[in-house]
Amino acid sequence: MANSIIGRDMAVDLGTANTLVYVRGRGVVLDEPSVVALHEQTGEVLAVGRDAKEMVGRTPDHIRALRPLRDGVIADFEATEQMLRWFIARVHRRRYLARPRMVVCVPSGITPVERRAVQEAGYQAGARRVFIVEEPMAAAIGAGLPVHRPTGNMVVDVGGGTTEVAVISLGGIVTSLSIRTAGDDLDQAIITWLKKEHALMLGERTAEEVKTTLGSAAPGPEDDVPHRVRGRDLVSGLPRTVEVTAAQVREALAEPLHAIVDAVRVTLDQTPPELAGDIMDRGIVLTGGGALLRGLDDRLRAETGMPVHVADDPLTSVALGAGRCVEEFEALQQVLVADRRAVRSGR
Repeated sequence: MANSIIGRDMAVDLGTANTLVYVRGRGVVLDEPSVVALHEQTGEVLAVGRDAKEMVGRTPDHIRALRPLRDGVIADFEATEQMLRWFIARVHRRRYLARPRMVVCVPSGITPVERRAVQEAGYQAGARRVFIVEEPMAAAIGAGLPVHRPTGNMVVDVGGGTTEVAVISLGGIVTSLSIRTAGDDLDQAIITWLKKEHALMLGERTAEEVKTTLGSAAPGPEDDVPHRVRGRDLVSGLPRTVEVTAAQVREALAEPLHAIVDAVRVTLDQTPPELAGDIMDRGIVLTGGGALLRGLDDRLRAETGMPVHVADDPLTSVALGAGRCVEEFEALQQVLVADRRAVRSGR
């Protein structure tokens, strides 16, 4: 009995692009796109996660496939709550009475109102108690950094909606910067560039594919190899294929990449000298889906003069860090922001 109660505690990395769920004693059990498909008239949830993502850009009028989170915060409260509820049900099959304690990751630049919305969504989805952990802290724990030691650890978490840059020491964030420029903006930059240069309209999914296959932050050996990209001609309205190179895609990504590099430099600028010395020794750790962008580590190395390492599994660092908070609840209590209110009766 005790085991089933312990097993219910869960951590949720509620991301703009993907939501990961970690269950105590079981690890990461769910990794799905943060997308919900709703029936326009009834508001009924038709699909969540991967199935809903397949529908993006392909739905008839009566179905709406949407991403309930934008820039790392809740844009559509009800859809977020439905999505969370669905994920909890997936994880706790047949446990209708499961009321887990839940640790949810949020961007460090979130406002109190936005934080409240995340907690409320957790309660509405069936959590018994909701704790908040800031994403850079979770990313640092997940990447295996010694966050409780009196040494400076710097983490750069490039997600879908936000880029989090933080310097952590003694179990707390010393200085941090959260900018709403991340993976989604890279996709958007590709869409804008192709529209301007080739009068070609690209869907979000195709833009994401172009980013993962051709996107880079630093010059590489295959920069001039042409690749075919298909979209809709803005003039004729018909499908058309154009050829683009990795060098051109990098040019398209210049602006959002500059913003990300700038955030790292500003944070380093605000770091106390002793901690900056530690970071010079230990290096900057890159996590999040954006860490997989080819050459981003080289670009940051060149721009900051600091050693830069990509975390072992950048996509799950935040979820694993939040999961550690669940596994070692008492030891890591200090990094969590507990809900201010007392637990209400029946919760």
